[in-house]
Parts: sequence; structure tokens; C-alpha cells
Amino acid sequence: MGRLSVDLCGITLDNPVIPASGTFGYGYEYAEIYDINCLGTFSFKGTTKEPRFGNPTPRIAECTAGMINAVGLQNPGVEKVIAEELPKLKKCFHKPVMANISGFGVEEYAYTCEKLDKEAQVGWLEVNVSCPNVHGGGMSFGTDPKAAAEVTKAVKKVTTKPVIVKLSPNVTDIVSIAKACEDAGADGISLINTMLGMRIDLKTRKPVIANKMGGFSGAAIFPVAVRMVYQVANAVKIPVVGMGGVSSAEDVIEMMLAGATAVEVGAANLVNPCICRDIIEELPAVMDKYRINTLSEIIGGAK
Repeated sequence: MGRLSVDLCGITLDNPVIPASGTFGYGYEYAEIYDINCLGTFSFKGTTKEPRFGNPTPRIAECTAGMINAVGLQNPGVEKVIAEELPKLKKCFHKPVMANISGFGVEEYAYTCEKLDKEAQVGWLEVNVSCPNVHGGGMSFGTDPKAAAEVTKAVKKVTTKPVIVKLSPNVTDIVSIAKACEDAGADGISLINTMLGMRIDLKTRKPVIANKMGGFSGAAIFPVAVRMVYQVANAVKIPVVGMGGVSSAEDVIEMMLAGATAVEVGAANLVNPCICRDIIEELPAVMDKYRINTLSEIIGGAK
């Protein structure tokens, strides 16, 4: 393994940098800009059993040090992802990819995960129980330890590949939910998804997005993400994938010191489409600056 390499649930990543789901499409769009094989991997757009048009517009708004979105898991459904999106991806990305999956019931999660588990390109299943922008699914599972554990158990019964459960920060006790997922068989935990936020237009006196509230992401949430990653990494024995406001090589190292094995980059992709490539290129110099020989040695190094 090289200086930047890490092991995520038994699969070696060339580096720990992973574009987050919902900010990188199905990969081939970004492949037109740079060679995405420089990435550790990426988490593709949240996929559900049935196609979803998503929420009404407007559904994205900029705000101080971040953005609010309520896209609502727009995607073509798992059958089309397998038939159309993955073959396009295979032409430009030659590493295992992370499949991000959401649902509106335990059976839906299990169905979609079982389908994608059979795909050779899929290395990990990132089970999203944390989306704040849909009604009756996503976050409703991730705010209750029992519900999160139920989804985890159901998915593990029908899959063979590592299951990483993605948690919501919109809770009072993130550790209890992470431990419930671990006890239910999760192979890893990823966090944090977006925080629930809202803005109001002073001229119209109406919320700026049609959904009224949405997921708040960007640099402003980074300290919250570091804190939650630190808490969870110190409470579970399975790998943690950290995310939330990451936008630099220094942020990646800080997140790893908090306990993350790998680090996802979300909103920053929408500001600079080449941010993940740039971070990977900058990591060796930043490691030298802080006298870090290999990234694997600093995981959980903050005491």
C-alpha cells in the first residue's frame, strides 16, 4: 500500500477521497472533465426501487458558507441504473464504486440493495437512512436506533458486499444509532448527511425553496461533522467514512484524525468540479507539512 492508501471494509483504496452521493451523478459526467480513476472511489447518486422525479423547484439555494437543497432523491430507479447508468460508468471508471441506496420501507431497501449487490462494479452498499428531503423515508429510519437496525438487518440478509450505513446528524444521540447499526451487522458507518435547514426570502416572505426546508451542507457544517465522526469512531469497532463540509486536503486529514478511514466530499464538488482531484494532488505536500508518513497511521489519532 502507498502513502495515501487505506483499507475500507476489506477493499484497498488508492486514497481516501470519495465524492459524496448526490454531488457526482453516476460518475461519467465528471469523467468528461478529468480522469476520475484518480479517486479512491465515489458514491453514486442515491438510488431507489422506483424512478423518482424529485421535489418541485426551486430546490437548491446558496446561503452563507454552504447551500440548502431539497432535490428529493431524483433518480431513474434501480432497474435503469443497472441497465443504463452502470454500463456508461464502466467505460470510464475502472475501480469498485459505492452504490448509495435509499427507500420508503424496509422491503424497498432490501430489494434495491439485493439488486445492486449482484453488480460486479459495486464494491460497497452505502445505505442512506438519513435523507432529510423526502417524506416517509430516508431520515425517518435514521433517527431511531431500532428502525436503523431493522433496515441494516434486512439489507445484510440479502447481500454479500460491505454495507455502510449513512447516518443523519439531525438527532440528539448519534452514537446510539451507530452502535445499533453495528450490532445489526453493518460493516461500516458513514456520516454526516446534511443538516436540516431553511431560509426565507425577505421580499416574498416565503421559504426560498419549494420544500420549505432542506439539507444544509457546505463548509459551515464541518465542525459538527468532525465532532460526530469523532464520537462514533470512538464508540464502534467498524470503519467510519467521514463527510460534511470537507473542501481541502487539510480537512481530509482532520477528519481522519477524528477517526475516519475514508472521507467523502460533497457540496464542494458543486462549487469546483475538480475539487476531489485537487485534494488528492495536494495531500502529499500537506502530509509532509505535518510530518505524516502514511494516511493509514493517523486514523483516529486525535486523543
